[in-house]
Amino acid sequence: MTFRTRLLLVSSLTIAGAVALVTGAVSVFIRRTFDRMDEERRTALVTQFQQQMKSQGDDVARKVERVANADSVLRLAMEATRPDVELGGFLSEAQSQAESVGLDFLDLVRANGTILSSAHWQARFSYPNNWTLTPSEYEVRDTALVRVPLPEGEAVALAAARKVNAGIGTFAIGARRLDASFLSTLGRSPGMRAILWLSEKEVFDATGPLAQREPLTSLAQRVAASRSQASEVIQWTADRGSREAILAMPLERNGAVLGVLMAGTSLADQVRLERSILWTGLAAGLSGIVLGILMGWWTTERVTKPVVQLAESSRKIAAGDWSVRVPVSGKDEIAQMAGSFNQMAGQLEEQRERTVQAERVAAWRELARRLAHELKNPLFPLQLTVENLQRAHDGHPDQFDEVFHESTHTLLSELRNLKTIIGRFSDFAKMPKPTMETVDVDAVIGEVMQLLKAQLGDRIRCQMQLHSNGQTINADPEQLTRALRNLVLNAMDAMPDGGTLGISTEFADGHLRLEISDTGQGLTEEECARLFTPYYTTKQHGTGLGLAIVQSVVSDHGGRISVSSKPGEGAVFTIDLPQRRSA
Repeated sequence: MTFRTRLLLVSSLTIAGAVALVTGAVSVFIRRTFDRMDEERRTALVTQFQQQMKSQGDDVARKVERVANADSVLRLAMEATRPDVELGGFLSEAQSQAESVGLDFLDLVRANGTILSSAHWQARFSYPNNWTLTPSEYEVRDTALVRVPLPEGEAVALAAARKVNAGIGTFAIGARRLDASFLSTLGRSPGMRAILWLSEKEVFDATGPLAQREPLTSLAQRVAASRSQASEVIQWTADRGSREAILAMPLERNGAVLGVLMAGTSLADQVRLERSILWTGLAAGLSGIVLGILMGWWTTERVTKPVVQLAESSRKIAAGDWSVRVPVSGKDEIAQMAGSFNQMAGQLEEQRERTVQAERVAAWRELARRLAHELKNPLFPLQLTVENLQRAHDGHPDQFDEVFHESTHTLLSELRNLKTIIGRFSDFAKMPKPTMETVDVDAVIGEVMQLLKAQLGDRIRCQMQLHSNGQTINADPEQLTRALRNLVLNAMDAMPDGGTLGISTEFADGHLRLEISDTGQGLTEEECARLFTPYYTTKQHGTGLGLAIVQSVVSDHGGRISVSSKPGEGAVFTIDLPQRRSA
């Protein structure tokens, strides 16, 4: 008899009851959680709509302000003060101004409300402006919901009025229509939508007028009558998946309800999840009854022990012990799995050796390529300088002294460059093991910043938040200073035009966290991934060893370094070091 058969004989009785209990509990919990989340999402969406409507209102007010300050509107206001002036030439002025600033409606009126020019209904010249804004409200700077009369009916809009600073009592009154395009600017979340109900025949969302409006009528009328928020679940079709939870709020002006704003959340995902849980629970319950009756004492001895051995061996391999193997006994599936694990461990060990050799070869090749590249740059001007000396000596002896002095200057400069390059490679190659001692990190940071104070100058502002509170760590002070200096210089190079350098320390759970940030040009995701690779650099002139040295120091101290950055947003280097580490 195979192990699978024995396992089936001892498994399902324990599982069956648990599955039924968990299925019911999960179903109830999911339903309540969805209800709570949907209510929160709808409330948040209504709040967002209110904020967006205020933002859109502010935009309308700014546009009306621009109209009120336009030169042609100022001229119209001045002309309107003359007793016998003919204003017919200004009939299209409001339309021109409305198109230039992007307003749907615009009236230029006298203080008594008489229209001088109308963008949306030019025939109302000299008629009174009969929006719900009254002349007494023209100088109120807040935006308001209004009903705007049109040749074909009425429209609800966000309106603002501004006084024209010329003539006597001329005002610009502009508005943006509340329609589908307006709703599309309010922002939406997946599975949610905004609906604007203005009348039984005028209901739309961000996609346009709704063909099916009747289910919303009773909710809208209830909200309009009570002038308070209300919610309702509407099922649009016979399918329960078409259910939508609606939260509605009234849009009021001077005690009159102009419309109802609704936030709808689709309940299709909740319905699908409830169905899935129900069917999964039924299937799992039946399976538990059939297959889970016999899983008892066999599990402890026959399954748990080999699995624990496999888990322990896996942890050892993850820790670097590639020689670990699992004892194999029997011929069932567990024994086959143990044999497969041993085979896999052997293959991993072989693959690791091949990978290490390949990486070693690749590293030497990269070192040779990089060193050749770095040395080639200064060798070329050295060659040219020597050739110039030869030509001057052979062809122009009278100019040789002058050429000699210039050439020796160039030779010494390039030789210093060569010496610097070789020194950097030498420093990276001979990184010693750290000599541990008790170190006050804040004091080390203070020494580094004092050394680099002159280089910071006035263009870079330094903000330090050091919170070690006298705590120390085990570290090599010389190597730690070197790593910090490289990071600070790297941050300074990222801010050629100046900026802010931030340094902070904090102890938590036996670890030191050190952060160094800059406000430079930032790094791409690809640059962040390769930044600590030796010989990789984002600078025009650099060996790519600075951050590799920093990573080597941090690694030798048992710590970890990471970088987070986005283009244009600067970068933050984070170092985590253990507070105590054996030398």
